[in-house]
Amino acid sequence: MLRTRKGPRGGAVRQHSGTFSAGDILPAMNVRVLACLPLFAAFSFVCAQNSANQKPPTAAEAQAFIDGANAELLKLSTDVSHAEWTAETDITDDTESTTALVNEQFTARSLALTEESHRWDKVTLAPELRRQIMLLQLNTPAAPKEPKLLAEQTQLAAQLTGMYGKGKYCPDTPPGQQAAEDAKCLGIDAISNIMAKSQDPAELTRLWVGWHAIGAPMRDKYARFIELQNIGAKELGYHDTGEFWRAGYDMTPAEFSAELERAWTQLEPLYRELHDYVRSRLIAKYGKAAERADGMIPAQLLGNMWAQEWGNIYDVVAPTDPKLSQFKPVDLESALKKQIAEKDPSAAPAFAEGADLSSDKGHAASLAAGRAMVHYGENFFVSLGFDPLPKSFWERSQFVHPRDREVVCHASAWDVDSGDDLRVKMCIEVNADYFTTVHHELGHNFYQRAYNKQPYLFRNGANDGFHEAIGDSIALSITPAYLKTLGLTDTEPPVEADIPLQLRTALDKVAFLPFALALDKWRWQVFSGEIKPADYNKAWWALREKYQGVAPPAERTEADFDAGAKNHIPTNVPYARYFLARIYQFQFYKAMCDASGYKGPLNRCSFYGSKEAGAKLAKMLEAGQSQPWQQTLKEMTGTDHLDAQPMLDYFAPLYRWLRQQNGRQ
Repeated sequence: MLRTRKGPRGGAVRQHSGTFSAGDILPAMNVRVLACLPLFAAFSFVCAQNSANQKPPTAAEAQAFIDGANAELLKLSTDVSHAEWTAETDITDDTESTTALVNEQFTARSLALTEESHRWDKVTLAPELRRQIMLLQLNTPAAPKEPKLLAEQTQLAAQLTGMYGKGKYCPDTPPGQQAAEDAKCLGIDAISNIMAKSQDPAELTRLWVGWHAIGAPMRDKYARFIELQNIGAKELGYHDTGEFWRAGYDMTPAEFSAELERAWTQLEPLYRELHDYVRSRLIAKYGKAAERADGMIPAQLLGNMWAQEWGNIYDVVAPTDPKLSQFKPVDLESALKKQIAEKDPSAAPAFAEGADLSSDKGHAASLAAGRAMVHYGENFFVSLGFDPLPKSFWERSQFVHPRDREVVCHASAWDVDSGDDLRVKMCIEVNADYFTTVHHELGHNFYQRAYNKQPYLFRNGANDGFHEAIGDSIALSITPAYLKTLGLTDTEPPVEADIPLQLRTALDKVAFLPFALALDKWRWQVFSGEIKPADYNKAWWALREKYQGVAPPAERTEADFDAGAKNHIPTNVPYARYFLARIYQFQFYKAMCDASGYKGPLNRCSFYGSKEAGAKLAKMLEAGQSQPWQQTLKEMTGTDHLDAQPMLDYFAPLYRWLRQQNGRQ
């Protein structure tokens, strides 16, 4: 998850933060709007000067304006990033309030700059300058201009983020009651660890219901938050915030929606075969607990709180044919623990049975193990020719859960100053999932550093799906051959093992697609008013059932707000980017495999150590958002559109096998 551009709009906003001064406003800029804001009352004399100056706007003035905006937004964004980092790594009422205030200031300034930028809408400008103005207008937060409403929105944004971060399930506390101080409560990481391993349907249902209860208190706040965002979107010239979000892809909102549907149409047959196969195996395992007359899969049985990725249930759904079942995925968790403990004995106590990770020794061991996990990801990028991460990264990142405060554990990558202050925020466990997550998050960090020489308004991914796809395309190289190179396995399995390996990968990569699509379709319909607050939960499950074929394990009503139990809803981060990324990553992966000179089945390629693949990747990363993403994609892959074919090629052997298992052939 990328968090360098998180703001009231969520995700697509620049790395807001930073103070400003009179010197930041260049004389050539027309500041009628800016100077008349309360924040800039000291400069109100400029209003009168500019009112008298009615000369037509020029391209030179536009360049001066953009130069000033780039400098100022860079400073402003840094302050917001610092505030948000503090709020997510130390959740208190004070840090929430500070974040709300700084976001409010940044948003007011962004709205003013955006309004001013329209002076040059009809002026002929150089393409690079026109693109910067366009991105300024698109990356402005969807927020009301009216100060009281703006303050309300930013406060709600901070509160919703904090409510998710502080969310707990307390098994011994009756629903609706306040937990006692000494109550045993579980955060989402602890719950996720249990759900990943438990095969007790009753326990899984309790955990699912317990965690989803955190959403209900958010419901009214979220509904009001949506209203306020839509006010801002309308003021920017859009029907609603969903349309505004979809406008940021170098195509019209309608074209973007059609692009997603086209890609889903390509991939849906593969997903349906996977769904049918998994459902049949779950019924064989759990009987009536898994069988529903409507053909849905009970969401709690899929090894993940949101049923978004199913890899944790591989043991339940693994092939039973002896020719295939003999091939087991690498026990990466055990291998990692063994290797980390051997290389750094100070980390070993973290892996001891019953270790007290809250003790000084236990916490230090946990931190050492977390750092070791991140080094695996860093070493992959270094093998491609990238420079190591800066010293400050290791000093300022959050690798494990602190012992003395509440934090948001959801993994995220940060570029606090749009320069070299790169960080990750995670609560790392040593297991296969976090091994992949580390590669994913560092993909953001290396992307951020690659484009930091661009003008500020170009310091972003070609589109937000690119940003999410980089680390995942690297993670596709976590093949048995790569693990053998690292000494995490002794053998590379034969070709016959490809079906089990592909099934394990598809349980995460393919299963995720309809969840990502359903989440933002729900939110877009909430923004547009098609889904009313009174129907939030009903509509949420209607879309989950339509696209994913999953159903809740217990009766749900409009007293619930199950969408709020997913981080990206209360933190207001757009989610279509993750759908795009699941497809782009296979396009990028194939391009780098080709560049490395690899010949063979795509799913067995690892370009670890290939400087040629690294050079191709670096060129794409350095471009940032300086040109339409279609052009950047074509330079990288040879095609200028979202294309599911490399993903289908990757999983072609599995698709044929699934059809056979489902009796299609």
